[in-house]
Amino acid sequence: KGGIGLCITGNVMIDRHALGEPNNIVIEDRRDLDLLKRWAAAGNNCGAAIWMQINHPGKQAPLGLNRETVAPSAVPFSSGMKRFFGVPRALKQGEIENIIMRFGRTAKIAIEAGFKGVQIHGAHGYLVSQFLSPYHNRRTDEWGGSPSKRRRFMLEVLSEIRKQIGQQIPIGIKLNSADFQRGGFSEDEAIEAIQTLEEAGIDLIEISGGTYEAPAMTGLNKKMSTLEREAYFLEFAEQARFKTRTPLMVTGGFRTSQGMANAISSGAVDLIGLARTLVVEPDLPLRLLNGLKAKQTIKPISTGIKRIDKSGFLEIAWYTHQLLRMGHGKNPKPDYSALSIFLIKVIQGMWRSIRRKFMLN
Repeated sequence: KGGIGLCITGNVMIDRHALGEPNNIVIEDRRDLDLLKRWAAAGNNCGAAIWMQINHPGKQAPLGLNRETVAPSAVPFSSGMKRFFGVPRALKQGEIENIIMRFGRTAKIAIEAGFKGVQIHGAHGYLVSQFLSPYHNRRTDEWGGSPSKRRRFMLEVLSEIRKQIGQQIPIGIKLNSADFQRGGFSEDEAIEAIQTLEEAGIDLIEISGGTYEAPAMTGLNKKMSTLEREAYFLEFAEQARFKTRTPLMVTGGFRTSQGMANAISSGAVDLIGLARTLVVEPDLPLRLLNGLKAKQTIKPISTGIKRIDKSGFLEIAWYTHQLLRMGHGKNPKPDYSALSIFLIKVIQGMWRSIRRKFMLN
């Protein structure tokens, strides 16, 4: 009702034994098809279209959430995050093939339920992103060792989804412009990946960046020149535009109608992605299209405790809480205490992890 044209969901996982957060939605089969149809119908209402974002977390799953975590290679997290995330086990050949099949199956069920398209989550340090990164993917077989081999998993996932949903349904991907980690996925490799995706028939590329260890997607520590242009990854999109005709989308940092209009008129992007602004002001698209300014100003979420504020988790927790309010028919509450949200989420997370351990046992 707020005027968006395309709604892309958050993470929907392909394996109930590989969750990224407690209470992730998982689609492995058709047992919840009626609920999924209701979700799709709501998202396709009022002239909008809804796509499902499909994901596997790889190593980015908190300790205790799953029996184990898997990744392209057994690369541990940096010292500051080791206490929260375990060392993953390197995937075997058969497991890789099974995960690829699961991406396709989840996509097929989503389309059956009425979703108008799907998006592969290939950014932010999740499994597809891990395969692309020379830091996380240190394999020497056909799934790693060179940029083209590291791209194979991403391309196989795209191919499997296309095989299962047909040629007419659009498929997008969320792709890092870079990992912003030393030795990680670089902008040069990202450009090559975009060109390869175009050749493979991708329909939309959403540009983002960062991982849990380097959360560039949150906008923390951005240069003033970037903030003034609003969009966090617009400079990279301008470079990518010279290399591809595939529609490009940038999400992150947009605040004003003029900033969005400039990005479109420059030709760098074809779609404007909004996330946090929609959470605190869900009718923002209609306001902007009618020449009005945003009522809310997006500010960094802060508890006043540096160690908490520097992580990307506080932002996720605060905005997730606002989404849950709207899901229960309430209005967002932009002045909600960040510290209160953090404490609530910590307690909830501990309880859910304990409950899940009992379920796993």
